[in-house]
Amino acid sequence: MRVLLVEDERRLAELVKSGLAGEGFAVDIALDGAEGLWLATENTYDAIVLDVMLPRMNGYAVCRRLREAGNWTPIMMLTAKDGEYDEAEALDTGADDFLSKPFSYVVLLARMRALVRRGGRERPVALTVGDLVIDPAGMKCRRGSTEIALTPKEFAVLHGLARRAGEVVPKAELLEQAWDFAYTGDPSIVEVYISSLRRKIDAPFGRSSLVTVRGAGYRLDGQL
Repeated sequence: MRVLLVEDERRLAELVKSGLAGEGFAVDIALDGAEGLWLATENTYDAIVLDVMLPRMNGYAVCRRLREAGNWTPIMMLTAKDGEYDEAEALDTGADDFLSKPFSYVVLLARMRALVRRGGRERPVALTVGDLVIDPAGMKCRRGSTEIALTPKEFAVLHGLARRAGEVVPKAELLEQAWDFAYTGDPSIVEVYISSLRRKIDAPFGRSSLVTVRGAGYRLDGQL
């Protein structure tokens, strides 16, 4: 099994490489993000261990570039940071797992084995509703050939609607999908994002694809 380790702390990289090699992994090392991106693009790996804080290109950017290019090799991110926002950013950019430094080598090895067993994910399928294209892998949206810039929350709401295009999606369901089941804020926040989406995906194009069904929810139509 072949692994790419992208880590700028040379001593740590050699220690991890030695440990993984002892478990039967063949390990390539990159000491900066740009080199790691190049190696990951040029070679086939069973898994990638990717530090976040890297020279030339950080781990988030490397992960995002790989996913945008359709490379779905399992990625575990390492970081000296600790906090839910760093973990969320790692996962949002396409990483499969996250481990904070300092870490236990036993835990790293167990998670590596789990990643390799799962194998690479298939790129999520882009959703098309009329001429509106929603790409969950790259978190991108376009109408026809025109790219539409959306915030992460706007994208989450739109994705929830696109997955059930032509159906009425209740507000509560959108809250659960775009926020979480434990959200205790004002449910009318959904209306704010629906209005924002209309200004971006409909108004500039003379469309009215995002429909409010009074008392029931919202529907995304594909009619032009």
